[in-house]
Amino acid sequence: MTNEIQDERYHVADEAIHDAFFLILKEKELDKISVSDIIKRAGIVRSTFYNHYENIPALVASIEDKTIDDIFSLMNTFHPRNDWDACKSYYLTICEYTMTNPLLANLLRNPKEDVFFEKAVTMFHRYVRQVTQNTAPSHRSKEERSYMIACTIGSSIGVLHKWAKDNFQVPPETIADILTQAFVSGMLSGILEGE
Repeated sequence: MTNEIQDERYHVADEAIHDAFFLILKEKELDKISVSDIIKRAGIVRSTFYNHYENIPALVASIEDKTIDDIFSLMNTFHPRNDWDACKSYYLTICEYTMTNPLLANLLRNPKEDVFFEKAVTMFHRYVRQVTQNTAPSHRSKEERSYMIACTIGSSIGVLHKWAKDNFQVPPETIADILTQAFVSGMLSGILEGE
């Protein structure tokens, strides 16, 4: 019982640290955020922060890893097929996640060489390899399908980048429609053609 209470406290404190970080990130540049900012906003003591993270870069790395895992989980729920509603639902979920994750939104607005993008590219590569291995044979080679899927991922990131740069002024439903249109009428037909 005591371990369950400690685990719950740890989880609650970790959530408070993440929530505080996200709120502060909306107000300050990433490199200007301090441990003092986070503990004040989270309502915790300094030692609690250091029980969870060594420093701000360790916190950022943890949040980046969680973001990568979340995106990969979303990607794994999507099975390419010619179904407008399924595609739009998937892209709308991605759009809403992007809007609610300030770290991801900030990275999309201001892309730079970053460990996050290195991790994301590795994850996308793994996903592309997995999808192409599990796709039924067609007249297209696995390599061709791999590049088409990579193109879809790249164009999706490009759209999300522009949307984040424009401070999400366009409704997520509209962005989801744009991404769905590009996928269903362009990439999907190229990936699954002949199957």
